[in-house]
Amino acid sequence: MKILEPITIGGVLFKNRIMFPPLTTGYEAKDGTISSQSNAFYTRLAQGGVGYIVLGDVAPIRTFAPTPKLFDDSQIASFRLLADNVHAYGAKLGVQIFHPEYDCDALNALFAAGEMDKVRAQLHHDMQFFVNEVSEDALMTIIDKMCACAVRAQKAGVDVIQVHGDRLVGALCSTQMNTRTDKFGGSFENRTGFALMLVAALKKSVPTMIIDYKLSVVTPERGKGGIDEVDAPLFAQRLEAVGVDMLHVGQANHTGNMADTIPPMGVQPYCFFADITGNIKRAVSIPVSTSGRIIDPNMGENMLQNGKADMIGIGRALLADPDWTNKAAAGQAQDIVRCISCNEGCVDNVLNRSFIACVVNAENGFEETRFITPAETQKNIVVIGGGPAGLEAARVAAKKGHRVTLFEKENQLGGQLNIANIPPRKSEIYRAVEDLIQAVHREGVTLHLGKTATVSNVLACAPDAVIVAVGASSFIPPIAGVDGENVRDAWKVLASEQKVSGRVVVIGGGIVGCETAEYLAEQDCKVSIVEMQDKIADHLSTTILPTMLENYRIHGVEQYVNHQVISIDKEKLHCVDKDNKPVEIPCDYVVIASGARPVEFDTAAFLDKGIAVVKVGDCSEVTDISHAIKTAYDAANAL
Repeated sequence: MKILEPITIGGVLFKNRIMFPPLTTGYEAKDGTISSQSNAFYTRLAQGGVGYIVLGDVAPIRTFAPTPKLFDDSQIASFRLLADNVHAYGAKLGVQIFHPEYDCDALNALFAAGEMDKVRAQLHHDMQFFVNEVSEDALMTIIDKMCACAVRAQKAGVDVIQVHGDRLVGALCSTQMNTRTDKFGGSFENRTGFALMLVAALKKSVPTMIIDYKLSVVTPERGKGGIDEVDAPLFAQRLEAVGVDMLHVGQANHTGNMADTIPPMGVQPYCFFADITGNIKRAVSIPVSTSGRIIDPNMGENMLQNGKADMIGIGRALLADPDWTNKAAAGQAQDIVRCISCNEGCVDNVLNRSFIACVVNAENGFEETRFITPAETQKNIVVIGGGPAGLEAARVAAKKGHRVTLFEKENQLGGQLNIANIPPRKSEIYRAVEDLIQAVHREGVTLHLGKTATVSNVLACAPDAVIVAVGASSFIPPIAGVDGENVRDAWKVLASEQKVSGRVVVIGGGIVGCETAEYLAEQDCKVSIVEMQDKIADHLSTTILPTMLENYRIHGVEQYVNHQVISIDKEKLHCVDKDNKPVEIPCDYVVIASGARPVEFDTAAFLDKGIAVVKVGDCSEVTDISHAIKTAYDAANAL
């Protein structure tokens, strides 16, 4: 495969064409140094075979942003340790240098003084106006600081400096954000002048280092902070002329919606930036890379073979499986745990001030502490339930070396994921089921499908331990009329076990209720959502919510927040608003989406015989797929 072939960039040989592009991880220490968690994460990627790793958003200044920082010589040592670790596996290391779109010194002073209201006000102002208010002298100082950062990176043994062509640099290039009237505003030449000056200065400061440039492109549909698509090929040529050794082409942002640059499932097609990257590649002679919804090796290979790029950025897919590259090289692509593009554990976590922790990979973010340890003594393990928690528990237990038997009462595996993939844009979630099924078959788990676990058939397996993963059931609240002929269960509606039509009221504005409402709206139902809280979809990804709300607008889905349901009859739903005023909503059907409750499973007979029992997933606590995977992994790994 071409994706596994070496490539020479700036006179340096990269062992393959697979790149981990810059992502904000949240792993770094508060002072910006490379923490042990961060070191373990990137080292694990290198161990998994990736050829080029870029640390995202490395600040050359003191800032309270939760990113890596390299503004002082004392920070060099932690970067050097990381460089040594990834080099040990043959990978090259890059740092993406950026400057925020705000006055860091002014904000740091306010932050140090504890004046957080002023910090927020200043930040809001700067994000809109700093690109136009920052002085020419200040811009020259920023270049000096970026060059000093590059010198420190070189001392740390870093191989590549990547210029972040979004953020402040991209804002200066932007026709939408830059309204300056000096030499850095107006014409194409002026708007791109700062970026070209920065590259030239970096070439002078670190002449032996490779210079990569993240070329953020503003498309007609998306983005603000970058170069317009029509001007991108010419800008790429100018960057090559001043010494850039490589370009990383991506969607520009600054829109306030991370779905533009890191799109969740169903929002953008696979390899969505391939054609734009190919146009830029044809304009230059230096290597060009890109990323964006590239899930498996064949996608990346096709882009290379079709001349769309020279190197492929694999971001979220490497969070799901850091061994993506090694598995591809070994001809085991079918064993790759594929990203489902849910954005829950990566993008959402970072936006919520936490750190990246992939929902389908329990080890991601916990590389120091979570790894499968071989069993000291082989045991018989019985897993009850074939949803994501049961499958993950079976996979891990078998991989440890145990003999594993799994009982699933239905004739198919996957549990709730078999209906979670039904709503609009959610079909890709089924990859998680496919990959878990592939894994349990590979590890030799004995499967009993369509067979309810009983005390006798479980004990017949002579188990040393039983893992209970029987999941949850939908909760039907005690509402007058809930047993009426026109009342349906959201789970059964999504499973096509129950039908609705006409005017439909969905009770419950959580994720299941909102997705069911969107699903029914696209089936030409007239849908309303009733929610007790003051907003719907409280825990839905912020990268998914805008698309859902736009779909609601298109289909006329009505929202009744702060409404409590009193009763249901054949023609109306009766509720009261926050002022206790009666509200009647006409309907033909009512769909209940009021949450879930753990399924009970009597384990007394096993405990009486001294058999270890542990509950995992929703039957221990109803939450999400991340909880299911992590509790199952930990329970099985502890056996």
